[in-house]
Amino acid sequence: MAFADFKGNRQYITLGNLSENPAAHIFLMDYANRRRIKMWGTARAVEDDPALLEALRVEGYKGAPEQALVFTLKAWDMNCPQHIPQRFEAADVAAALEARDRRITELEAQLARLGETPTPDTTQA
Repeated sequence: MAFADFKGNRQYITLGNLSENPAAHIFLMDYANRRRIKMWGTARAVEDDPALLEALRVEGYKGAPEQALVFTLKAWDMNCPQHIPQRFEAADVAAALEARDRRITELEAQLARLGETPTPDTTQA
């Protein structure tokens, strides 16, 4: 696995750490489904592979990768979801609420056609 490394704050912390110890870990989080994958391996910086750097370019982003960080997987594990909080993207929540609101509007229209008036729900504050 590889990803682009773009020009940053020039502290070179990642490169300094990797030059001393190539051990690396990656955590992949899926908060909506309460899943986490931990990956153990080694990482190295690659600067002299133009084809790799070109393949890692991000479409629509004007910055060019200075180098690639290549991760070699040694082991992985999926965690128990017990201590992973469930979180959702705002756009997903908005879409769900929009669908709910459309359904409420449809049901209110059906009630109106039947000559009934919806009663307010007083159980929710």
